[in-house]
Amino acid sequence: MLNYDKLVRPEVFRLSPYIPGKPADEVKRELGLERVIKLASNENPLGPSPKAIERVREMATQAHIYPDASAWALKKELASRYGVSESQIILGNGSDEILILLGQTFISPGDEAVMPAPSFPVYRTSVLLAGGTPVEVPLKDGFLDLPAMAEKINKKTKMVFICNPNNPTGAMVSRTEVEDFMNKIPEGVLVVADEAYYEYVLDPDYGDLLPYLKRGFPVVVLHTFSKIYGLAGLRVGYGLVPEEVQAFFNRVRLSFNVNAIGQAAALAALSDQEHVERSRRVNEEGKTYLQAEFRKMGLKVYRTWGNFIMVDTGRDCQVVFQKLLREGVIVRPTSAWGLMTCLRITIGSQAENEILVSALRNVLT
Repeated sequence: MLNYDKLVRPEVFRLSPYIPGKPADEVKRELGLERVIKLASNENPLGPSPKAIERVREMATQAHIYPDASAWALKKELASRYGVSESQIILGNGSDEILILLGQTFISPGDEAVMPAPSFPVYRTSVLLAGGTPVEVPLKDGFLDLPAMAEKINKKTKMVFICNPNNPTGAMVSRTEVEDFMNKIPEGVLVVADEAYYEYVLDPDYGDLLPYLKRGFPVVVLHTFSKIYGLAGLRVGYGLVPEEVQAFFNRVRLSFNVNAIGQAAALAALSDQEHVERSRRVNEEGKTYLQAEFRKMGLKVYRTWGNFIMVDTGRDCQVVFQKLLREGVIVRPTSAWGLMTCLRITIGSQAENEILVSALRNVLT
């Protein structure tokens, strides 16, 4: 019998498979429940814009036609919106694919990449798959420690990842912190800012990195249509990058990496900012409600700028997770990040939030 262990690249043994949030239908079948709500994957409880839904219906009749490999219309709109050129836009099958392709484009065996921990696990995956070494810097009470990350940069460092707001803790990095950090970045280091949740941030002190890209810094700013735009199932992510990065990225990506329906829906979603504002408002109301209710239970609540909240239950998060499943509520235990007593909970609709609070109170008493 063939020993596949000998065929597999050694880097693969250092990776852990992604564990997705359980689908609601699966939990219904497993536990015989009639009502299950999913608050595990930071999805928009309002769903997509009606304009995006209509475009999906229209595009379904053209599913036999290959997508525009250059995504010309979507790139044009994004470039106009952000004040950059179309040659500074890259697209991917979700921002996950962009992260993987950035690793394949810029990381060589022996290179290092600095990243926060715990944070989005695809940073580590991207670097390991390219033969590089992830250099993980611990958070400080849920917040990125940018000074400590800067200290880890050396001659081997090729890339630095900033997750802002950070997943799973929800913490924001401020303008002052970003300015201090960028002033310490030496030549030859690419800074990747993952801003998947930035549309939810209302804080005027938010430290986005687009201004640095426009000033000529080697910066990649990643956004997505999966969160506030509610298109997670269509997988459309994008990056704002230096023109040189786009040129090299296009050599690595597959020709039709963003599907036609996703491109059309994303373009329609951009035109419906009323839906974005409503989504933001629902999120803020839900955040206020949940934080207050969690504190009434005596739980530690991490401050968040995203559409999710990390809460410390003070007990084994896997046990709490399983008990919540039996209550018909799916959340994300954080044990995979090494946080053994916390849950990451998506902010849902008010009805979903009330169901969650009641269920969590039941399982913790």
